[in-house]
This record gives sequence, structure tokens and C-alpha cells, in this order.
Amino acid sequence: MYDLVIRSRRVVLPEGIRPASIAVRDGRIAAIDHYATDLAATTTTDLADLVLLPGLVDSHVHVNEPGRTDWEGFATATKAAAAGGVTTIVDMPLNSLPPTVDVPALAAKRAAAAGQCQVDVAFWGGAIPGNLKSLRPLHESGVFGFKCFLSPSGVDEFPPLSLPEIEEVMTELVAFDGLLIVHAEDPGQLGEPVDGSYDAFLESRPGAAESAAVQAIIALAEKTGARTHILHVSAADCLAPLAAAQARGVRITAETCPHYLTLAAAEAHTTAFKCCPPIRDSANQDALWQGLADGVLCCVVSDHSPCPPAMKEGDFASAWGGVSSLQIGLPAVWTAARTRGFGLEDVIRWMAEAPADLVGLENKGRIAVGCDADLVAFDPDAAFTVEPAALQHKNPITAYKGRELSGVVQSTWLRGAVVGDRAAGRFIENS
Repeated sequence: MYDLVIRSRRVVLPEGIRPASIAVRDGRIAAIDHYATDLAATTTTDLADLVLLPGLVDSHVHVNEPGRTDWEGFATATKAAAAGGVTTIVDMPLNSLPPTVDVPALAAKRAAAAGQCQVDVAFWGGAIPGNLKSLRPLHESGVFGFKCFLSPSGVDEFPPLSLPEIEEVMTELVAFDGLLIVHAEDPGQLGEPVDGSYDAFLESRPGAAESAAVQAIIALAEKTGARTHILHVSAADCLAPLAAAQARGVRITAETCPHYLTLAAAEAHTTAFKCCPPIRDSANQDALWQGLADGVLCCVVSDHSPCPPAMKEGDFASAWGGVSSLQIGLPAVWTAARTRGFGLEDVIRWMAEAPADLVGLENKGRIAVGCDADLVAFDPDAAFTVEPAALQHKNPITAYKGRELSGVVQSTWLRGAVVGDRAAGRFIENS
């Protein structure tokens, strides 16, 4: 007797898409059988032609609690995640107060999250000047790796590291095989916008600044042997040096984000589009898709970075930089991916399997026996128009407002328990 059986004629499994029945016991996938097999269970759900996906793993989310909970919080962020088919998030160490740069700050994060979360939450630590001796204790306390910046982060309490400081951090992390994740923009090639237009903002953060920083990080990763991951690649200029380094065996991976794959600079008419590094032109976007196809970029994650509405007012020189897409990343990426000849199995590899592998979550990101029963019922052909009122994150600002997307999450299960159900109205109203 199983606790739950979910059937679908289209189940996205590691080996491909096929009809199957997924049997769940004690929160884990206990068996995978044929669609028509009669399996005894307390609850049986037949999705028919709806697709059954593994829950997504979003390894780049700014929850901002404690300290800046008016920007976002664990309750609203995880509600948005569940509505978007994301069953695990990894919270970034900055924009909360205190930032997660030592063990007491990690304890404060965990205390703030307790009892509020609809999906599973894990944590990154931070690497900033002066906290080198805190890295191993943070690792031993359960963070999945350490984020650093080469350029100013936007908040004073999380300053950037110089290249010599990054080499020191890498050397420390090698001792326990820790992972360094890097916001790679060369501060020497960044400037201030000459006016408030998007063109001026884009010119102030050129692709060359990303490429130079990525090449410097590659050199340090190769020298030290540290596991290294480049965050939110927006510039196609980064792809060739990354590909060459990976071919040489350098332990370096990289990600990109839905907004870089689906939005273009020519569309950036409101400050909802502002983020760092910036959204670039459509030719650059085409190259990022090729980077995914080639495997140079392994992950697509949200970089969900919300803020109160007042901080998005003004122009592109003054507004806060961050795109909020935790809830709509899956349909945004799927809408674009299908037009380029990619399948749902590709999207799941980028948005579930690879992020789980990056952080070492062996029981997440795939439908396989022994894995957590984190599952999503998805209608890939249903279309909808993005309306801010339907978004669950705290401040429903979105660059996707008014855009028609394909792909609707109908239900989400976390370890076999329903955490969202559109038919029951749990994905509809913002609260």
C-alpha cells in the first residue's frame, strides 16, 4: 500500500518522457511503474495528458528575511515558488540583515524561516572581506557554498572581494571542497549611466566587464583547483572562455536566468527590466541559448531579487536592479524554449536536475526511485497573460506584465503533500 500514486501519460523522467505511475511512500518515490498498472494507494491521482514534472530547484533566490522583509519574506517567496512549480529554493546570503557571513547569521536566517515555508529552503553563505575564518564553520553548519562579488553588491554590509582576496577564499575552500559562486563583473569596466535611459544603463555595464571578470575567475579557479560557479551570465562574450576552461578540466560551471533568455534590451521600457548584469540585445540572447544547447551554461535559475515598489520608481540610473520571476520562470523559459526546438526534458535538465546537482541535492530535481516526491502537474499548452495580481511574491512587480506565456502549473507536491492546487484556488490571489 502506497500513500500516493500519481499517473500521467507524459512523465518527465531522467531517460525521457513516457507514460508512468509514480508511487510515493513516506514522502519519497518508492516505485515507478507502467501508467495502467493497478497500484494500491491511499490516494490516487490520474493526470491523464497533463505532464508530470519533478519539482524545480531554484538555486538563486533573494528572500531578504530577516531585516528587509518588506522586500520579500519566506512566507511569500515560498508561496510564489510553489505556484511556479519550484519545490526547493536556495537563499542568497545578502539583502537580509544580518547577511549570512557567519554561523550566528545563519542561525538567524533559519529561525526566521521556521514555520513559514511552503517549499524546502536551503542557504548559501557569503564571502566578504574579513570573514575567511567563518567559511569552514558555515560549511560545517550546512550552507551549500559561498557567494562573493567582484563589484559593489548594492548593499554596504556585503562588500566585494579583490582578486587576491578571492584567491585566498578559493584556497580556503579547497581544503574542504567548498563551492564558490561569483557575481562576475570587473569593477574597473563599470561606470555610471550618463542619463536615466536604458541605453545609458546598458552602456555603463558592458559585456566586456563580465567577460574580463569571468576570465580572471577562471585563472584563479585553475590555479587553486577550487570548485567555482559563475552566476547569472548575461553576456555572450563569457561563453568562449568558459567553454575553453571546461574543456581543460577547470572545475567551473555557469548559469543564466529566464530574463536573459526571454527579454531583450529593446523591450526595456520600465524599470522592472533593470537588473545587474543587464538584459542585453536579441543577438546576445540567441548566443545564450546556444550556450545552453552546448552545455557551457548548465543551469537556468531566477535570480529573484524583489524590492518595495518605491525602489523601482525613478529611472534606470536610480531604480533598484532586480527582476522578480520566481513564480513565472518555468512558463517564461518553456514558452521560448519550445519555439527554439527544445523539449520539456531540456527545460527540466536546466531548471531542476542541474541546479540540484550544483548544490549536491541528490534527492531533488528528478523523478527517480529514492528521490523526494517533489512533483508538478503542468499543462504545457495552456496559455495565460501575466497579471501582477496573480503573483504571490510580496511586491508583485514584474517585467513580464501583459506578456502571454505558455505553460500552467496546476498542482505542486512537496514530498508527496500538496502545497499548491490551482483548481482549489491556491495559485490565484496575491496575499
